[in-house]
Amino acid sequence: MILKETIFENRKKYMTKNETNKINSHNEWDTLKDIVVGTAHNTNATLTWTSEQKEDPSKFEIAMKIATEASPKWFYDEVNEDLDNLANTIQNLSVKVHRPEVFDFSKVYSSPFWKSTSNNAYNVRDLNLVVGDMVIESPSHDHSRYFESTTLYDIWYEYFDKGFRWIAGPKPKLNYTVVEPYFRDESERELTSEDMKHLELTDGRLEKLHKLSEREILFEAANTLRMGKDLLYLKSSSGNDKGGKWLQSVVGDDYNVHVTDSIYRSSHIDSTLMALKPGLILVNSARASEKNLPSLFDKWEKIYFEDVAPTSAEELEFQKKVRDPAYEKLKELGYETNLNLMSSPWVGMNLLSYDQQTVIVDERQTNLIKILEKYKFTVIPVRMRHIYTQGGGIHCATLDTVRDSILESYFD
Repeated sequence: MILKETIFENRKKYMTKNETNKINSHNEWDTLKDIVVGTAHNTNATLTWTSEQKEDPSKFEIAMKIATEASPKWFYDEVNEDLDNLANTIQNLSVKVHRPEVFDFSKVYSSPFWKSTSNNAYNVRDLNLVVGDMVIESPSHDHSRYFESTTLYDIWYEYFDKGFRWIAGPKPKLNYTVVEPYFRDESERELTSEDMKHLELTDGRLEKLHKLSEREILFEAANTLRMGKDLLYLKSSSGNDKGGKWLQSVVGDDYNVHVTDSIYRSSHIDSTLMALKPGLILVNSARASEKNLPSLFDKWEKIYFEDVAPTSAEELEFQKKVRDPAYEKLKELGYETNLNLMSSPWVGMNLLSYDQQTVIVDERQTNLIKILEKYKFTVIPVRMRHIYTQGGGIHCATLDTVRDSILESYFD
């Protein structure tokens, strides 16, 4: 495994730790200068219910107790320890590191149609898209994420005097059935090779599939892969057609938003495709091949990879013994919650590029590390023990705000 001390020393020429730059990030691979790293402090399992449900303080108190017990301190101490180590690792590359604001995520907020609590500020990339000098807040379909982007507002104001564009998507009402199952009955589902591999890597857990309504503009920023003038937008259970059209209208004629629905149906794009540098892309071969990969990449070299490490036994045990039973109890009480959700095992390929030669990778992904080293990448391994229950890997838990990049096309 390659890890040279000169990596850390030679990068100091790019910036000092206390410098505040102007927001500027056009792709996933140019030299990193500023970044946000998420936090799991004050994590609480989410609770969502409609305003039509009769208020029952005693039932809510029981639900909050269940949600709190499903988010034990020892577990999230480990999550935060890993995130702090990730932040320190990046800072040692002379990158300015920001952290989100932490507040009481168990507090109830409401719209005229529903009420909810929040979760945490772990996956900072999920709802925030940086395109050049523009920050775009995406309108998620998830009630519990309605105000999650506000955890970054203090950071955006740090950049404010330098000048940037800050655009928030229209807040959806979410007063209808936002998601629907792909299948009326799971028995109708024909398992694909991806499904079979998923079952193998997760000790028999099958990823649930659902469709997203087209009634409102709904998408999460992590559905988008940035490659200069070209943005690849994944239509999936976390992004609809309206979201792609709205994104194109916002970024304007300088950019091309390419909408695809052929490579992955379930969620975000960065467990399927990771652009490593111009002309080279990491592809999850359990989902994508030459048959369904967007033609945008016809001339790019592909690293096909699917041999991620299985979901850890510790996380699976925690999910089965703690989160799943709590989910069933809360469901019986009439609350929606995120406790039944786990990331796919391919979140393990969810890496962060420092520059075109250096990547930060989950240390458990030894097969991926070997392949990247064959391609002459310098790999910096970090420990991320609970990425599956937290719904995101290294790329999800970070948001690059400044790279030493300019707007250009990589597909002409």
